[in-house]
Amino acid sequence: MFIKEDFLLKGEISRRLYEKYAKDMPIIDYHCHVSPKEIYEDKKFSTITEVWLGGDHYKWRLMRSNGIDEKFITGDASDHDKFVAFASTLPKAIGNPMYHWCHLELKRYFGYDGILNADTAEEVWKLCNARLQEDGMSVRGIIKRSNVSFIGTTDDPIDSLEYHALIAKDDSIDTVVAPSFRPDKAINIDKAGWSEYIAKLSAVSGIDIKNMATLKDALALRIEHFAKHGCRASDHGLDFPVYEEADTDVLDAIIVKGLKGEKLTAFEAAAFKTELLAFCGGEYARRDWVMQLHYNCMRNPNSAMFARLGPDTGFDCIGPNPGRPQLAALLDRLYASNTLPRTVLYSLEASDNAFLDTILGAFQGTEIPGKIQHGSAWWFNDHKQGMRDQLISLANLSLLGNFIGMLTDSRSFLSYTRHEYFRRILCGLIGEWVEDGEYPDCDEELERIVKGICYENARKYFGL
Repeated sequence: MFIKEDFLLKGEISRRLYEKYAKDMPIIDYHCHVSPKEIYEDKKFSTITEVWLGGDHYKWRLMRSNGIDEKFITGDASDHDKFVAFASTLPKAIGNPMYHWCHLELKRYFGYDGILNADTAEEVWKLCNARLQEDGMSVRGIIKRSNVSFIGTTDDPIDSLEYHALIAKDDSIDTVVAPSFRPDKAINIDKAGWSEYIAKLSAVSGIDIKNMATLKDALALRIEHFAKHGCRASDHGLDFPVYEEADTDVLDAIIVKGLKGEKLTAFEAAAFKTELLAFCGGEYARRDWVMQLHYNCMRNPNSAMFARLGPDTGFDCIGPNPGRPQLAALLDRLYASNTLPRTVLYSLEASDNAFLDTILGAFQGTEIPGKIQHGSAWWFNDHKQGMRDQLISLANLSLLGNFIGMLTDSRSFLSYTRHEYFRRILCGLIGEWVEDGEYPDCDEELERIVKGICYENARKYFGL
């Protein structure tokens, strides 16, 4: 047996904290990329490859690093052959969170206690595929057995949200599933396809978008549409923070250039993005939404593979780090105008931990403890060391006890074991501090801290 009950838990205190206070807490997955359509339709998966490798660029990157041909990754190889190719890769992933995640998923959802490799691939393939056909292994069944109380999906402003409406009306679905407003395509005026997207936004909103005022009106209508469907949060994927100010005439001229497909200067793109981000922040604050800002990702550096496979296929990387003053300026503008919403900040650059943990202290408010949050270790940082580093930095420079905890940021319904992974790391770290005499072994306080970070803080923060 690989995954034992004391996995990542050293010492009696860590084990006690996990077993008593963390293990059975419900999951609030406030940021993910799962499909509301698949939730409503209660999809059943045909093979382990479909649920495990479909759309999972974490696994794809490992396979490419192992020299696996693309046909076994995103190509036309059979599901069986793709699974075997991944199984042959996994043993080399020592020290990689994927090794832990995969074995946690095999144990929790399929009852497999062994080790996945080339020799066991056929056994695991047959076991998982048979299990996927059993009752309780549909999408809703997986969500229920994972004890998930809330799912925040990621949705474009032009989405109809029809499946969210259907889910809300279905009394057989106990989990709250809410959309999150992701207006990146409207904000990224300097990226290909912006004018075409604005045409779609015009059609959906019924507003002829020709200047900044009409663009804001269109987005405000879509924000209201999301609010009617239970939205509690937005999400922005920024390459890196920008901040430039411009008056209305300049902004209108920028939009005209963008609609014509003309190349914009760096100042023009930044001024446009700044204005829209500030506008959106004010709209979120008015509705008591949470604003999430993810940044410092370099998108698609491999131009040849981008042309071949498109975005979100596993070729992104950690980006440059020029945005600290710009992020501070954006927060300052919102704070000064009393329109700063509850905000979660995520940087893909691990060296930003201390910056985030100090900038949030500059803009906290009295509305809720921890109004400005340093988000959970994200993407390339959501491994054991990255999570510990984020937790330690937050503890050093702010109040760890107010942290809103883990998210999956995943497209897979089997990824809820990442919350278990995080909770074990959290309890392991807190247990170390108590064992070392750095915090009293006070059950009442430790229970409050662990349950808060695992569930209660996020429940209050997102108004659940």
